[in-house]
Amino acid sequence: LRQQGARTTVSEIRADSELDPRVLRELKALETLLEAGGHREETFLSTDAIILSPGVPHDMAPLMAARKNGIPVLGEMELACRLIDTPLVAITGTNGKSTVTALLGAILEGAGLQVFVGGNIGTPLIEYAASGKKADYVVVEVSSFQLDTMTTFHPRVAVLLNVSPDHLDRYPGYGAYVASKLRIFQNQGAGDWAVLNDDDPVLGGFTPPKGVSLLRYGSDRGESRQACLEKGKINACIPGGKEISIGLEQWSLPGQHNRENLMAVVLAGLALRVTPSVIQQTADTFRGLPHRQEFVGRIGEVAFYDDSKATNVDAACRSLSGYDAPVILIAGGRDKGGDYTPLARAAERKVKKALLLGESKALLAQAFEGVIPYSMASDMEDAVSQAVSFA
Repeated sequence: LRQQGARTTVSEIRADSELDPRVLRELKALETLLEAGGHREETFLSTDAIILSPGVPHDMAPLMAARKNGIPVLGEMELACRLIDTPLVAITGTNGKSTVTALLGAILEGAGLQVFVGGNIGTPLIEYAASGKKADYVVVEVSSFQLDTMTTFHPRVAVLLNVSPDHLDRYPGYGAYVASKLRIFQNQGAGDWAVLNDDDPVLGGFTPPKGVSLLRYGSDRGESRQACLEKGKINACIPGGKEISIGLEQWSLPGQHNRENLMAVVLAGLALRVTPSVIQQTADTFRGLPHRQEFVGRIGEVAFYDDSKATNVDAACRSLSGYDAPVILIAGGRDKGGDYTPLARAAERKVKKALLLGESKALLAQAFEGVIPYSMASDMEDAVSQAVSFA
């Protein structure tokens, strides 16, 4: 924004003494005013636009007052979209969106295209907008919080992988969270593509705006589906194209959910005119992302996996479904208002012992009581130590 010649103010609820000195130096170098120690309504009402960090609640009083006065409240990604004209590919979903974003970016790069991959997965889209570089495509992971502040955001290809309860500490109910995810399609029209998981209870009955080319995928073949799983392969055919098969012999990511993710990538790749051979080669060599069922190492007969990106109940259930050997589960962290009963049901078939820690450990213990043996841990080091002993 400073590069564009705007006058900028940062409003921060913490005192400046609590902030990293490097941040303070950077703001000073950018000639940006820092208003620390609280959000003052008069500051919000005397500005031309407000840009939110994704973690900031949208119902804060100064923001409500600004909207009432007609001041636009945008997110970083919405702002960036207004500054670029590169075709946009956007991926969202409760789970799997980072893996799909990275894999689709790799497939486009494998096709010889210049690609920016970022958004919620890592590098903010605004960095691309400010860089002056020109890619053939921008591939971005988009969170529900980012979608909440979208107004002109318009992806050429929009992918919605799945919807299950999450972030219910931020939304008034599950319906509001679902509506947030569906916003990814709101500005699409003729010439655009929508890719949807037809097995998902929410998405199976959803239709995007008129004129959008809809591509559905699911486990079984169906008249309305353009991709399915059959005999160890993904078979796919988009309108106007021939049916293709992508083999799974070299596909290294475990679980049914990752095969579903690959179907979404195959359809998006075909919509972007990538050849089947490039899709196959990239799928064969893709090894996934850190902290997502990532193999850490082995001590004796015990294998250790890091799945700390499974930050909601559905993600943890999907993760457990990918293992055949008995599991010792370390679970806990922030409670986001979800129901832990489905995790207890999924663990009943897989988990021989659970170690619980963090803010949600008492709620997890209630769900696991009488179903899964569990112990409490004081921190992660204690949890790993106990897990090794039990294993």
